[in-house]
Amino acid sequence: MKSLKYVFVGMVAAALMMAGQAKAEWPEKSIEFVIPFGAGGGADIEGRLIAKAMSKELGQPVVPVNKPGGGGAITYTYVKNSKPDGYTIAWNSTSVLTSTNIGNVPFDYKALDHIGQVAQQPIPFVVKKSARWNTLKEFMDECKAKPKTLKVAFAGFGSATHMAGVALTQLSGCKPIMLPVKGPDRRKMILSGETDAAVDIFFVPLKLVRAGKMKFLAVSSGKRNPATPNVPTAKELGIDMEFDLFRGLSVAKGTPAAIKNKIEAAMIKAANSKAFAGRMKKLKLTLKPMGQKEFAAKLAKANANIVSIMKKAGIYQSKAKK
Repeated sequence: MKSLKYVFVGMVAAALMMAGQAKAEWPEKSIEFVIPFGAGGGADIEGRLIAKAMSKELGQPVVPVNKPGGGGAITYTYVKNSKPDGYTIAWNSTSVLTSTNIGNVPFDYKALDHIGQVAQQPIPFVVKKSARWNTLKEFMDECKAKPKTLKVAFAGFGSATHMAGVALTQLSGCKPIMLPVKGPDRRKMILSGETDAAVDIFFVPLKLVRAGKMKFLAVSSGKRNPATPNVPTAKELGIDMEFDLFRGLSVAKGTPAAIKNKIEAAMIKAANSKAFAGRMKKLKLTLKPMGQKEFAAKLAKANANIVSIMKKAGIYQSKAKK
């Protein structure tokens, strides 16, 4: 009987050892890196850069896959429903808070496990350089005087740029025509006159601002950006909103801690690598990597802020079960 007991204990110990060894060997195959927006946009450009850098750190291909739709909802639902083994990673952004709180999905941001942040950037309100508005106030005054005439483009319903656009306009008493448009087309539409303005990511239109083709009327962040020191924040202009567009990583709920720690370590090393950090500097993005604990605190604070802004703007529609 004793011998059987020892055999059983030995088998359990061996099984636990094998499980631990399996985790230690992760990753043993390629990793799917899911980008919530389409090819050619800011999320795609930044996501492919960090995926490439992480491939070197992990010793396995980190393969970018675009799954756009619902302001990020398609990606977050896909990763939420994936196997919690670390082989499916979401390239998250502020949209993990906006798409959930606007009701694009029946869950909140806590339905995923969040690995950390890579970088952040302000969201600018952009118009054509030759446009008749030189300040955000001028645009909003005309918008209030002529409701449903001026057009404002954004990334998609529930995206961070959608929320920023709705919050900026509604908190200003302006009622524009809101146009969901993918990244590259937003800039084309501004230049062609098909839209009057856009709420956009920072670094792509910045190139056009410097080329004398566009101008920023305001940014969403709490502080002015060093790359555009003369562009005021929305808060400075009396609009009660303040947030940045962050980007980072998320995985399925229940992914083993050992795997999440490996992903976090690879993400931070990749973010701080000379090649990636150099690209972020050129793109004028604020490189600010942070791990799980620090990112969890940031998400909680940012979520409360976004819920507050959405409620003021009348667009809070969370479907998450309380």
